[in-house]
Amino acid sequence: MERAAEKPPLAVATLSLSTIPPFLQPKIPTAPQPNKVKLPTQASSLTHLSLTATTPNPNPSKPSFKSTLSANPLHAPLSLGPHRPRDPSNAAALRRAAIVWFRNDLRLLDNESLTTANNESLSVLPVYCFDPADYGKSSSGFDKTGPYRASFLIDSVSDLRRNLQARGSDLVVRVGKPETVLVELAKAVGADAVYAHREVSHDEVKAEERVEAAMKEENVEVKYFWGSTLYHVEDLPFKLEDMPSNYGGFRDRVQKLEIRKTIEALDQLKGMPSRGDVQPGDIPSLMDLGLNPSATMPQDGKVAANASMIGGETEALQRLKKFAAECEAQPHRGSKDGTHSIYGANFSCKISPWLAMGCLSPRTMYDELKKTATRAVSASVNGNNGGNGSSKTGSNWLMFELMWRDFFRFITKKYSSAKKQLEAAPATACAGALA
Repeated sequence: MERAAEKPPLAVATLSLSTIPPFLQPKIPTAPQPNKVKLPTQASSLTHLSLTATTPNPNPSKPSFKSTLSANPLHAPLSLGPHRPRDPSNAAALRRAAIVWFRNDLRLLDNESLTTANNESLSVLPVYCFDPADYGKSSSGFDKTGPYRASFLIDSVSDLRRNLQARGSDLVVRVGKPETVLVELAKAVGADAVYAHREVSHDEVKAEERVEAAMKEENVEVKYFWGSTLYHVEDLPFKLEDMPSNYGGFRDRVQKLEIRKTIEALDQLKGMPSRGDVQPGDIPSLMDLGLNPSATMPQDGKVAANASMIGGETEALQRLKKFAAECEAQPHRGSKDGTHSIYGANFSCKISPWLAMGCLSPRTMYDELKKTATRAVSASVNGNNGGNGSSKTGSNWLMFELMWRDFFRFITKKYSSAKKQLEAAPATACAGALA
């Protein structure tokens, strides 16, 4: 009888823990995580962001994610959460589902929160909430949101939904408090995180805090991004809390900063989560929001100027291209450096409503006008306009107007907390023609 072959003495050592019954598996202490880990981001210039280590999870049965909202958002307004590889083939490393909370960023082009969520997740649920707190009467008796603004917003949300649908996604629309709506949707689809852009006003910051608190109860991570200004908040040569309170001091310190590149819109988006059977929902009408639609109707045979404005990214990009072409064709006016040349009806480019709703980003606007200036310089070299090129395009002035806009948004962010409001010194500025 043959003698059975003996197993090599190292065979036991090669067994993995997965082959041992769970009740016999030894507990292996996890190595302490480093305090900070370098994290690549969607934009190539976001290489200096870091990750703060998470705190122990009191409930091991549920995964715990540390929210990106820091105790003092002025110091670290955009710290990111746990890193997940961006390789789409590595599905195990991607999130199951992510929610993109649209706010004043109703666009696909140059939208970092949408692009990052799409790259980090297997499925994405875009959401917009019509918050009842933004409607009705204020304490002084005026509409918090007037019918023209509400109509423009409805147009913008409708256009966003169409653009998302054209790329394989959709937009979930709800009327309700974001902290309630987002939690319900996160539970329904099993979302791991909420992606959103930060805002600057006191009420918007308080809304972020409420969403933060609600998501913390569900162990859902909240990841914030910055995309409402020409200059990125992290590129400023000073901490936001030390920002100059006068425009001149702000302009002198930022006008030589490099402007980050525009983030291209994705041609195809991840599909909606299959879990939860979430319905997109209807976009509310003015009456649904408690507003009188007759206020926007023509009166005495005259149509109000506001009524001709159509909201949405599609309209914004068309108007931007048209305005850039007009700047290129117009003769030089104003100062020698071209900084005060203002064209268009009522001496304005008439793009403020789209910037305010986030249908268009300041960086997109800057890039388009920079192309116009480049073409003008090329024409100048060829002797076509007989001048110095960029100063004759009428676009230089708009750069300064966008800097004014940045100043007001940054100064608002600086004093948006209750503590800062009490300590606030008056900002020094003058009324100028804004974009």
